[in-house]
Amino acid sequence: MGEAPIIHAMVQSNWSMPRRSFHRRVFVAAGIYNLVWGAFSVLDPQWFFRVSDMPAANHPQIFATLGMVIGLYGILYLEVARVPERGWMIAVVGLAGKVLGPIGLIYLIVVGVWPAKTLVIAVTNDFIWWPFFTLYLVDAWPAFRGDLARR
Repeated sequence: MGEAPIIHAMVQSNWSMPRRSFHRRVFVAAGIYNLVWGAFSVLDPQWFFRVSDMPAANHPQIFATLGMVIGLYGILYLEVARVPERGWMIAVVGLAGKVLGPIGLIYLIVVGVWPAKTLVIAVTNDFIWWPFFTLYLVDAWPAFRGDLARR
């Protein structure tokens, strides 16, 4: 309950986020993309293995669960789009996943566990979003920093 005035003060302050409407459009796109990707992966959890020419998963429920989690990120990205001044932490977690996921994937490719074709998942889910999330974090940092200073 004590946090609401802090958030309200931050959003109502004179600070104006650079490129606010651009960031809103990016996070709407990211939210919709994740919701669609997640739903598709829940409905067809073998698609990634087919596209990558890998054997079908023995437990497709695991990939379907990943789809559910990715879809939930979509809801969070839509919240960032709704109020970009409050989305810094969500975007940090999102970008961390978009960096750490490809690191693990590249390791699997280098050691020969997964084929290079699996990079398609990192290109569409991760790499294309890096510049947009990074720009947002740079632009949103003053609001987040100000929120920290008030605590």
